[in-house]
Amino acid sequence: MITLDSARELRPYQEQPAQLPAGYNGKVGVLRLGFERHGDRTILRDLYRQSPLLVQRALYWDEEMPQLPCVMILTTSGGVLQGDRLQLDVDLAPGSQAHLVTQSATKIQEMDANYGAQLQRFTLGEDTYLEFLPEPVIPYRGSRFVTDTRVRLPESATMLYGEVLQPGRKHYRDGELFAYDLFSCSLRAQRPDGRRLFVEKFVASPGQFDVGRVGVMDRFHVFGNVVLLTNAERAARVYERTRTPLWDELTPLASGVSRLPNDAGLIFKVLGQETEPVRAAVRAFCVAAREEVTGQTFPPAFSWR
Repeated sequence: MITLDSARELRPYQEQPAQLPAGYNGKVGVLRLGFERHGDRTILRDLYRQSPLLVQRALYWDEEMPQLPCVMILTTSGGVLQGDRLQLDVDLAPGSQAHLVTQSATKIQEMDANYGAQLQRFTLGEDTYLEFLPEPVIPYRGSRFVTDTRVRLPESATMLYGEVLQPGRKHYRDGELFAYDLFSCSLRAQRPDGRRLFVEKFVASPGQFDVGRVGVMDRFHVFGNVVLLTNAERAARVYERTRTPLWDELTPLASGVSRLPNDAGLIFKVLGQETEPVRAAVRAFCVAAREEVTGQTFPPAFSWR
């Protein structure tokens, strides 16, 4: 059973849904992805999927890195429902590369019992490169969601991990700003020998603690967080390109980069009132990271207009 029941912030949300109990058939999504080097490119050699998580195949749509397998993670349920338990396991064999995205924003649906949970495990071999850049997360009114991510990688490997958190359905009806019950997110990284690099965890409970107060979100609504796990030399080059903090009063937008402990890499954070400026800032940091690590850049952003 996939569970995070021991997390202290989940204690008030242990009641079972009336429809299906937590973790029941159809509510446990499992996705296992294994990548390995094959000639001059990387292939998706191992794929296991269990609904509501779904991956069909790896594609090679990145014109700047045509050897890079791009994998889109889908969901068959339209979002995360109460009692859902999701697990993602990703393994990169030595010398392999991969780019992971989601097909759309992750919608944490309204809940009146229990919570939704997601476990993510990433294991990187020597000289690997992984980009995990899902679309934003939208926690609906009354939703409860907890995610726990663990990364194991050697110093020669690089992982670019991004996330964008919206305040809810901001423009839905009269607007949902921080109307969710709980959003808990933790990220841990360690070396293959078990040496811990860092732990980051944040818990937002708007009903118990006003996240719109000064020192937390203040007047901002959207939060972007990017972690670059790489060696000290690469991290230093990216830091030099992004070290100047940004305060854009007109947009408004605020961002800054910091070094992680134990020479683990960098962490970049950005706050904004709307999603697109935050996404643009996240993308700019990711472009700098890819260029300094691989010598390649991102293809131009696709315009839907």
